[in-house]
Parts: sequence; C-alpha cells; structure tokens
Amino acid sequence: MTTEFNEAAPGVVPVLAVVGRPNVGKSTLVNRIIGRREAVVQDIPGVTRDRISYDANWNGRAFTVVDTGGWDPEGRGLSERITAQAEMAVSLADAVLFVVDATVGITDADEGVVRVLRQSGKPVVLAANKVDDQRVEAEAYGLWNLGLGEPFPVSAVHGRGSGDLLDAVLAALPETPPESFAEVGGPRRVAIVGKPNVGKSSLLNRLAREDRVVVDDVAGTTVDPVDELVDLGGRTWRFIDTAGIRKRVKEASGHEYYASLRTNTAIERAEVCVMVVDASQPVSEQDLRIITSVAETGRALVIAFNKWDLVDEERRYYLDREIERDLVRVQWAPRVNITARTGWHVDKLVPALDAALGGWETRVSTGALNAFLGRLVSEHPHPVRGGKQPKVMFGTQASTSPPTFVLFTSGKLEAGYLRYIERRLREEFGFVGTPIHVQQRPREKRRK
Repeated sequence: MTTEFNEAAPGVVPVLAVVGRPNVGKSTLVNRIIGRREAVVQDIPGVTRDRISYDANWNGRAFTVVDTGGWDPEGRGLSERITAQAEMAVSLADAVLFVVDATVGITDADEGVVRVLRQSGKPVVLAANKVDDQRVEAEAYGLWNLGLGEPFPVSAVHGRGSGDLLDAVLAALPETPPESFAEVGGPRRVAIVGKPNVGKSSLLNRLAREDRVVVDDVAGTTVDPVDELVDLGGRTWRFIDTAGIRKRVKEASGHEYYASLRTNTAIERAEVCVMVVDASQPVSEQDLRIITSVAETGRALVIAFNKWDLVDEERRYYLDREIERDLVRVQWAPRVNITARTGWHVDKLVPALDAALGGWETRVSTGALNAFLGRLVSEHPHPVRGGKQPKVMFGTQASTSPPTFVLFTSGKLEAGYLRYIERRLREEFGFVGTPIHVQQRPREKRRK
C-alpha cells in the first residue's frame, strides 16, 4: 500500500504537481524551484516519464514538488501511460502548476490539459515559460485565453520571474509546516538497480500495488530515480526505482549520462540494493559491473532473478553454472527467484532484505574478533615470503554499514591472505548480504 498525502493530517507537507505538454521546460522549472539540479533535463521531448517527488521550500515554508512527463491527451502507447502518470499526480496534489511554452502559444494539447484540470477541481497556477525578454513577455499575456487566470511570465533557465511565481504557488497551497519539519528515523531505503528492461519498474509497481511508474518493453523507459513509500511485511520501506545502467557513465551521452549519475547517487543514498537480473538471459558483463559497483559503494545487496516464468529446465542448468562461475565474488548475497509481472514469490524479498540489512549492521566485539584471529593465524599462518612472515597482531572493527575491519600487522599481508581472512570472517560471524572491507596497517620499521 502506498502512502498518500492528506492535507487534513497535521504536519504533512502539501504537494504541488507540475504538468504540461512535452518539452515546455517542466523539469528545468522544477530544478529552479528546488534550487538544485535534480531532475534530468535535455532539449528533446519525453525525457521525464514518471512522477518524481522533490522537497522544496520558499520563504521558510516547505512543500513537495512532483515533476511529471509530457502530458498529451491524444497520446497512444508510451505517451498514453506517461499521461496517466501526470493525471495521477494531479489527483494526489493539493495544487497544480501548469507550464505552457509562451513562445509557441496555446496549442490543442494545452486546451486538452485545461479541460482535465478544470474537472479535477484543484487550484491551478499558470506559468508562461521561456519568457527570456520583454518582447516574449508581451506575447505571454495571450495565455489569458486559457481561462485559468493570470499567466505568470517566467524563464526557468535564467530564473526570471520565479519569485512571483513561487509566491502564487504558496498562495494556492494549503498552510505548510515550518521548513525544519523532517521525518525522524525514516523507513529503510532500498534501491532497485539493474540494466535496462529487466523489470525494475514492474517490480516497484507490484510492491506498491499500483501503476506507480511507467512500464514499457522499450529499454530505458525510466530516466529519473522514483521514490515510493511501500508497506511490506507490516513495515514501511522507501523503494527507489532507478534508470537502467546501459553503459559506463563516461561513455553515456545526453540524458543517459545524467540518468546514470542519478542512479549512482540513488545507490549511495540507499542502505540495501535489489539487483534485478533477467533470469531468462545469460548473466552479462553489464550485470556484473553493476553488482561490483554496489559492493564497492559498500551497500547491502540482494539479487533478484526476475522473469522466472520464462526459465525452463535447460536454462536453470546453465544459470546455476553462471552463478557458480560469474557470481563467485558475491556468494554472500541472498538470491530470490521472482516474477514481477505476476507477483510470484515477490513476498520473499522481505526476509532477504532483512537478512542483508542485519549482516550490513553486524558488529563483532574486539575480544571475539581477536580470539578468532588468534585461532586463524595459528591454524593457517601467512606464507613465508623472502624469509619474512608477516603476522596479524591485533584487529578491531572500525565501523558497520558496511562492516569495516582494521588489522594491525607486523608486515604487509598478501591480497590472497586478506581474502582468506574475509572468507573465514563470513564463516564465523555470518555477514549475509553485505560486503566486508578489510584494511591493514603494517607496523612501521624502526630506524636504527
């Protein structure tokens, strides 16, 4: 069940939906309102597809801005689903910011949007965007003919007129709590990651029990990370649907580049990542690169093999071989087999997430750690190299999330021996679903 905003509830931040037809500058205006570059922007229509929420404040009053995809009342296919998300955003909002391109004027699509906005009964603020100079400002007043009241001339790129627009927005919104209002603690943060078209958005929709994000067979449908509060297993979780990582970030271009950066930021924001893999296809180099990125970032990891309904006996045989060969470095990650489209075994994600988060936050006492290290060194000492045999003298766990250990040694340990220590740490203390970072501090040589 998703969390909806209720203006009657005390302390709840009001919601502003930003809508308009494609390529009128909605995401650029959203970035201007929130004061930072969060929404992916490119000078082509259709970059934004889902409803994306951002925290904003103006004159000490807090509110939530929901960016939406281009609204085309006559759209079909993917455009139709993007329009449905925009209409959903309007139905959940307290007020609407309708953005029109003042340099183009009123189009049939704009008039179609106005009809829907009138039926919604929500207060509407009209923004005449791309008013970069005095000449265009005169043309902007032709938007009075839309029948939505005064158009506010604004340049999302340069910031011209944004103050007056935000004052009008606050007047349309219900009373807001102070800017300092913030949720204490908060739900566990889960990023859904993977390459394009493996079913990440379908999984979020299944968990949320509604069509929260646009789903299409076209790879790369999701661009901006989408946050959603979901009730699962009797608790609230914050799931983040991310763009499919198609290429290495430095090789991507245009909105793909910014989508990759946002995905990497979402991984860093999360506590645990659900890596979605298409079980019906061979595990690819791209899958392995994303898994490595999650582990190097230090986030807990669950691997979800999706589209299990398409896996036959022969494919299972080869998948087992691929797991043994390619995923040997992340054998510690819980694995679940699911079908997001039908919801089969999706409920098994909760115990897997709990196990991964439990391992991620495990702390070993210094006494137990050094007793373990003493046994390990006596049973399997470091090999002698060049007549020298470095030893582990003392160890401590410096931090959790992820578990990080510091070993004080008499000399530099080989990488293979460090991996052996990590493997034995897992055998002894668990650490399910989390990477382990083992650092060493060799004793400095005394000067003669």
